[in-house]
Amino acid sequence: MILFINACVRKESRTKQLADYLIAKLNERVEEVRLEDILFPVSDEAFLQKRDELISQERFDDPMFAPARQFAEADTIVIAAPCWDHSFPASLKQYIEQISVTGITFRYNDKGMPEGLCKGSRLYYVTTAGGVIFDKAFGYGYIDFLSRFVFGIRRVKCFTAENLDLDGADTDGIMSKAKEHIDSELSDRR
Repeated sequence: MILFINACVRKESRTKQLADYLIAKLNERVEEVRLEDILFPVSDEAFLQKRDELISQERFDDPMFAPARQFAEADTIVIAAPCWDHSFPASLKQYIEQISVTGITFRYNDKGMPEGLCKGSRLYYVTTAGGVIFDKAFGYGYIDFLSRFVFGIRRVKCFTAENLDLDGADTDGIMSKAKEHIDSELSDRR
C-alpha cells in the first residue's frame, strides 16, 4: 500500500502532477492524506502532557496516534511537497510532528539512538520549484534524514523539477525530464 502524503494546495500543482505520475508508475493501492484537510492540534503544554502520558502508558490505540500508526504501517510512502521559500509547506512539518511517536515510528536503543519501527521500505519525495532549490537540506534533506535514521526507511529518493517559472523556461520539457528520471529510477529498482 502507498501512503500518499499530499502537501499540495494549488489545483494545477506541478508537484502533484509529478507525484501522480510516480504513483501511477508504482501501480499499488493508494491511501491519500491531504494535509490541507487536517486541522492539526496546537502543541501547547496540555497537548504535550497528554501525549507524553499516553506514550508512557503505551496507549498507542488513542486517536491522537492514528497518523503515526498509518505512517508506520505503509509499505511505500510518497510525499508531494512543493518548494516554498526554500523549504516545504508548514503543514508537512506539523504532520511530521504528529507521526514522530516513540513506540510507533521509532524507539530509542540503550545508547539513546533512534531505531526505526516503520514497516515501509521506500519513501519518495516529490517537489517542484519555480526557481532553483539552493539547498535540499531545508526540504528533502530533512525528510531523508528522518526517514533513514529515525523511522528506519532505508530507500529514500527525491524527484524534482526546478526553474519552472523562469522567463523562457521550457516548463513542459522540464516536467518531461523529471518524469524520465522517475522512469529510469523505477526501472532500476525492478
